Amino acid sequence: MAKTRLIGIDIGGTKTAVGLVDANGLILALAQCPTATQDGPEAIVNNAIALANDLIAKSDHPVSAVGIGSAGVVEPGTGRIVSATDAIPGWTGTDLANLVAAGTHLPCWAENDVHAHARAEAWQGAGKDYRSMLMAAIGTGIGGAFVTDGQTQVGAHGVSGLIGHFAIPEAEGIECTCGGQGHFEALCSGPAILAAFERAGGKAASAREVEDLAVAGDELAAEVFAACARATGRALGGLTNMFDPEVVVVGGGMSQAGELWWQPLREAFSQEVIPFLAKVPLVSAQLKRDSGLIGAASLALTHLNDPKESQ
Repeated sequence: MAKTRLIGIDIGGTKTAVGLVDANGLILALAQCPTATQDGPEAIVNNAIALANDLIAKSDHPVSAVGIGSAGVVEPGTGRIVSATDAIPGWTGTDLANLVAAGTHLPCWAENDVHAHARAEAWQGAGKDYRSMLMAAIGTGIGGAFVTDGQTQVGAHGVSGLIGHFAIPEAEGIECTCGGQGHFEALCSGPAILAAFERAGGKAASAREVEDLAVAGDELAAEVFAACARATGRALGGLTNMFDPEVVVVGGGMSQAGELWWQPLREAFSQEVIPFLAKVPLVSAQLKRDSGLIGAASLALTHLNDPKESQ
């Protein structure tokens, strides 16, 4: 196991990152390129294969397998993209795992990118000391995953953990990116916080600027920022009541915010969870930008170690 080498691939809407990873989750080499969304799925896959093959050729030991974390809904068991947003046009229908397996001549498995992020946090990050973990990734959108004994629970159709699209009362009447209304993501993602500030009459370029204005003493910015944070905390508290995790881990760009976000979030979380779950920790993710490819490598390692895969 000490000499096991894996390739982890993280395909997002703007960047594709590929890493050579050992069996302890240590990144030994890293390469990346822009995700060529304008050139279509074939170019995206071929770029990932090229980066992977370059790292495979440079590895100090033979590489055993490839894991992929990708934007979109990944079909359990096949690694095929069965649904995706316009962030990667034409991505739906891409036979991702099989294409990368053919291009690298290695066994390959794929899962959703947030599932991969959560897998990494459960393996080597904020959830490593717990058997079960609920992760919320709050950034441009809101995604999530529930992990037990190191394994993401993907559900029957690969969308388990799609926490951004359940209804919260604070978002009632607000349109969501999915076409629905009143969803968690419609009020609490980064772009949604900016939109809430603008609805209230403020002007800013991003959620980060709303936070900066709040820190500088802008009362409207502080009020909106805290309200969105409280809604986030209530939502996470309700999810904790539902899933009963040992720990709740918050990642994504909003997890980098300061105490003007975290304090009202924690307070609302504490008020929402049932008393029996009052001691469930709520913490920030640890692995940050490389977690996707680390989780992808863990996915490959899991399958390599599964006796059923060799039958």
